[in-house]
Amino acid sequence: MTEMFDIYDDAMRHIGTKSRADVHRDGDWHRTFHCWVIYRDDDGQDWVVIQKRVPDKDIYPNCLDISSAGHYEAGETVADGVREIEEELGLVVIFDDLIPVGQRVNVAHYDNILDRQVSDVFLYICNQPLRDYAYQTSEIAGLIALNAEKGLQLLTGEIDTLTVPAVGFDTPIITIARDDFIPTQDNYFAKALVLAKRCLDGEKYLFV
Repeated sequence: MTEMFDIYDDAMRHIGTKSRADVHRDGDWHRTFHCWVIYRDDDGQDWVVIQKRVPDKDIYPNCLDISSAGHYEAGETVADGVREIEEELGLVVIFDDLIPVGQRVNVAHYDNILDRQVSDVFLYICNQPLRDYAYQTSEIAGLIALNAEKGLQLLTGEIDTLTVPAVGFDTPIITIARDDFIPTQDNYFAKALVLAKRCLDGEKYLFV
C-alpha cells in the first residue's frame, strides 16, 4: 500500500498530498512525529532509549536514531503520532502522557532523497527494561539505553566510544561511537540528552 503524506509550502500551508517516494524525490515539506523515551533509574542516572535502524532503510540504514519516529499519514493529526510508539516499540501510550518540547525543522540529503520535514517533538517517561520492549523488527535492528551524561561526553567529543546496554545485538553490552548516530547539523541527539536530564529534574517549558 502506497504511503501518502500531506505536503506544505515554505510557509507550512497545506498544498496537497503525495506519495512518500514522490515527497522525498521532490523535497516537499512534510510533517513527522518524534518521541524520545527517557527515564531515571534507582541510582539517579538518566537514560534515553535509542533505536538502531535496520540495514534496508532507504535513509541512514544501520544508524542509531530517535526512540520512535515516523511520518504522519495524509489527514492525521499530531495526536495520531502515538501510533508510531506502539508500532515501533510496543508501548501503548496516551497522547496526554507525552511531554511536548516544540518543533524541529530539518533538511537532509541522502543519495537521491531530499528530506524536508517539520517534526513535532515529545518526551515520554518510561522505565520499562529494554528486554521487555516488543519492538518492530522489520524497522528496528535493536535498542540501546544511552546514559545521558556519558552520551553527552560521547557526542561532544570528550570521549571516543561508549559501552551501552542493548537488546537485539550479539551481546547485551555493545560499544558505540559518534559516527554510529544519524548525522545532524543541529546536534539533535545531544540536545535530546540535555532535554531528558532537565525534564527528569522536573523542569517545565522545555524546547528542543
